[in-house]
This record gives sequence, structure tokens and C-alpha cells, in this order.
Amino acid sequence: MKRLLSIVLLATLLATPVANSAPKKIAVKPMQLVTTIGTPEEVSGAVVSGKSIIVYGTKSSKAYARAIDSTGKELWNLSLDQSAASIATAAAVDSVGDIWIAGATPMAMGLTPAPTATPINPDNAVIPPNAFVGDLHAVTIWKVSAAGSLVFTNTLPTSYVLFPTAIAIDKTGASVVGIMATEKGNAGFLGNTDTAGVFSKLLQLGVVSTTAESVVRHSDGTMTVAGSSSETLAGKNVVGNIDGVLIKVSKALKITSVVRSSAVKGKRNWNSASNSLLLSGEVTAAGKTETAVTKFSPTYTPTWTYRFASTGPGVSGSANQAFFISTGAIDQLMWSPKAPTPLLLTFDSKGLIIAANSAPAGQGEVLSVLNSKELGVLVLTSSAESVSIFTPNPR
Repeated sequence: MKRLLSIVLLATLLATPVANSAPKKIAVKPMQLVTTIGTPEEVSGAVVSGKSIIVYGTKSSKAYARAIDSTGKELWNLSLDQSAASIATAAAVDSVGDIWIAGATPMAMGLTPAPTATPINPDNAVIPPNAFVGDLHAVTIWKVSAAGSLVFTNTLPTSYVLFPTAIAIDKTGASVVGIMATEKGNAGFLGNTDTAGVFSKLLQLGVVSTTAESVVRHSDGTMTVAGSSSETLAGKNVVGNIDGVLIKVSKALKITSVVRSSAVKGKRNWNSASNSLLLSGEVTAAGKTETAVTKFSPTYTPTWTYRFASTGPGVSGSANQAFFISTGAIDQLMWSPKAPTPLLLTFDSKGLIIAANSAPAGQGEVLSVLNSKELGVLVLTSSAESVSIFTPNPR
């Protein structure tokens, strides 16, 4: 009998799944500084073209772009516009390495816009103090060659002061989204161009309290706009105080569907969307602030999601990376920051965290994640004094 009990006990132990043991936590590896590229007042962001890093922004009230190598050495510097004031606020690189930069410029001579309200800057964007913000009524695209030559400039005049937030490019053209002041508050907007950068009409998204933060162009000609709204859109009512929104737009610039992500008595905003619909955004509710990271299907069904204690906004990179300022421990990681710290997470296809990298504390904002065949993964951060580029890749 004693032997039988021993056999039963041994069989039970052998049958106990190994999976019951606690999974090993992932170590967070420090990122390395690549270079510092300017001040927050002058730098809006950066993109990569080949082995060059293209920095863009506004200096002395003028939009500019300049190229540097991975050591920070300047390769070229270009003034984009000769208007009294202009801003460059978003950029993307096409398949041949040319850079498409979106911004805003004054109305063309002879065109008089309707009176508008003072812009309230709902995205908390840094606008140079010397720029004549009230004059910036035209969406503008500059195309710059990889060698630093201005290929073309195209504008679309509007009746409102506006601020472009993102641009997306594919083989058929470009899409620009952003925020514009209206008589009642602020709205999002979406404008499309052809391959020559010529604009079609502008689609206004909302009237009172909507933003457009990111845009994805799909192979069937439709687009996804990500942002936030506290007003009814396409028949979809507000659920929280401010909802994150995913807006499907047809090739003809018609809204076909709206999906809202909400927090009870809280605020949400989708700050960033990758081409594969990996979204990062800010959630503020119940006295705490988090970064939400969600992978959506093409029909906007969530396939996996996370919430991380943070300072709020996050950015998505490629199909499997999210970058945010972490303020708390994460169960899967050997991680418990003593101060807000930039954290880059890499996920597998099922949404499991497979790698984590951190930039130094003291960076108050994350700007973007760049993936380059030549330079690897780069991330942009901003402190009170400077905008810096870091990499998780050993150098």
C-alpha cells in the first residue's frame, strides 16, 4: 500500500505542468545615445532616408530640413519656405528615399480666409514663439530629394488656422492629417494628394472637439485616421469624457465608420498608429495616467492590448514596437523606474513582450520610433533642453 501511494505521488508530480512555474522576467537593456539634433523649439521630428537622418522643424519662424549622418555631421541644410512664417511638423520617406514634409504656411496673396477663432492648440504642440500662427491657413507639402534639393511645394488654402500632425505615403500619393481651429472649437482634418503632391479637397473631421493624430493608407485606397473626440462622429456618440477614435475614410474622402475607445469619466487619445494598426495612446481616468498599446485587426477588432503606468502619450513603431515614458513596474520585466523613463517594448505576433530597452531618465517626451534597414531602430526623445536620438542596437 505504501509503495502504491508512492507511485501515485510520483505520477502526480511528473504530470504537473512545467508552465506552472513563474516565467523568467525580461531584463531591460539600456539604449545608446546616437546624437543630439537640436532644441525642442526648433525640432519637430526626424525620419531616415538611406544612411541619412533627416531632421525637420521650424527655426526663426521658417520651416527647414537638414540631413545628418549617424555621427551628427551635417550633410545638407535646406530652407523650405520663404513666407513670412511657416512651420514643418510631420514627415515621411517614400520608396525611393525622397522626403515628404508636411506643414503650414500663410494664405497665398489675394486670398482672404473667413475670420476664425484663435487656435487652442489641443495637441500641446510646440509652435515657435516668433511664428505668425494666425496666418497659417494653408496645408503645405514640400518634397525634398535625398540629396537635399527641393523638388516641389504644394499648398491647399483653408479658412482655418491649422497644424498638421502626420503624413503617410504610398505609391499612389500622400495623406496629411492634423488639427484646425474652428468657430466652435477644434476639428481634425484629412487631405490627400496625388504622386505629384497636388491636393484634392480637405475632409473636416468633427466641429467642436476632435483631433487627428495619425493616418494609415491602405492598399484598397481607404484610410484610417486615429485621434480623439468628445463629440458625435458619424452617428457614434461620446462614451467617456473624451474618446480615442479610429475613423475609416473611403477613397472618395467619405467617413464610412467610426470606432470609439473610451474610459468611464476619463479621457483617451490615440497618439500614433503603425501601418499594421498597432496603436499607442493616452488614457487618463480614475486619477491615474497610462499608455494604452493595442493591436487592431483590419476590421478594428482588438487582438491584444496592454495598459502601462506612464506620463500618457506613446508612439508605435513598425508592426511590433511601442515607446512611452514609463512610471511604474511591469510584471513581465525586471523594471521598476524611480523616475519617469523612456521605455521601448518589442512584441511578438501574439502580443507577448520579447524585449525591452530604456533611454535615460530626464527625457520628458517620446517623439517617434524609426526603423531603418541601414541604421536599425532609432528612437527620438525630447528633454527641456534638447531632442536626442537613441538606439537599442549595439554600436
